[in-house]
Amino acid sequence: MGEKVLLIDDEKDFIETLAERMKNRGMKVSTSTSPIEALKKVENEDFDAVVLDLMMPEMDGIKALTAIREKNPQMQVILLTGHATIEKGIEAMKLGAADFLEKPIDIAKLSEKIKTAQAKKMILVEKGAEEKIKNILGGKGW
Repeated sequence: MGEKVLLIDDEKDFIETLAERMKNRGMKVSTSTSPIEALKKVENEDFDAVVLDLMMPEMDGIKALTAIREKNPQMQVILLTGHATIEKGIEAMKLGAADFLEKPIDIAKLSEKIKTAQAKKMILVEKGAEEKIKNILGGKGW
């Protein structure tokens, strides 16, 4: 089964084109042109990765990244921008972004980043499950 990805970008044509290219690579893609709407999707669905635009009028990518990571700390977020600055990239990585890429997007590179993000998320989920099992077993006195 392909990676499940949420694309968030206020540029409708860009997001539709990118979603189509990703679907052609076997990914299951949801889209949103609204970061606020996307936050609701993150609450109600599980994604292997979120691909998030940095510059949006409703809410910038840094605020959206922070909100996504508060709701789901294991969520892997890849930020995209057409206006990259080193400072924003560093800030995004400090806040937990899995990666930071510039537009125009190289679809092969983005696909590889998504696969890496999916693997990292699976490891984090597995570690969390192991920790829960240890706590349950440790609390039973077996």
